[in-house]
Amino acid sequence: MKTFKILSMAVTVAILFVSCSNDNDSQPVNEEEVITTVTATLTPVGGGTAVVLQSKDLDGDGPTAPVVTVSGNFAKGKTYNGALSLLNELSNPVGNTSAEILEEGVDHQFFFQSTGGTFASSAYLDTDANGAPIGLQFSLTAGATASTGTLTITLRHQPNKSGINVPAGDITNANGETDVQVTFPVVVE
Repeated sequence: MKTFKILSMAVTVAILFVSCSNDNDSQPVNEEEVITTVTATLTPVGGGTAVVLQSKDLDGDGPTAPVVTVSGNFAKGKTYNGALSLLNELSNPVGNTSAEILEEGVDHQFFFQSTGGTFASSAYLDTDANGAPIGLQFSLTAGATASTGTLTITLRHQPNKSGINVPAGDITNANGETDVQVTFPVVVE
């Protein structure tokens, strides 16, 4: 009986020892990016004045709505090369989230959706390490007729970049999680 007690205690101690884990062995968690400011600078191909779209949400997920500004209107039929800048202005110093997104390009993709016939097409001008689109650099072609509508820019984290039409910018089958989504009122004249 004494041998049985010693053996059962040894087994119990062994189970407890094996079940304990070292937290340092776990994989690092890739936290969602904090983005307070999204700036899209759209420069007309062939010259002209750039249109700057900006959304600032300096209280993060707080109750205050973002401040959205648009510096001007788009010209009918004109193609614009776009560049996105994303910042975390809640950190000190200000964090450049664009650099982090570029570094983790395989896990991110931007999508550009317009309403009201404001934009006829969009294209990606940058790619990740696998040759799939990211969207920090992009182009938009304004519609052929005067119109008023919106441009929504969405950043997805861990999208299915090989989903149907996703490489062409269709968000429908992208899945993933939305890191940021901003909508700008736009005018084509």
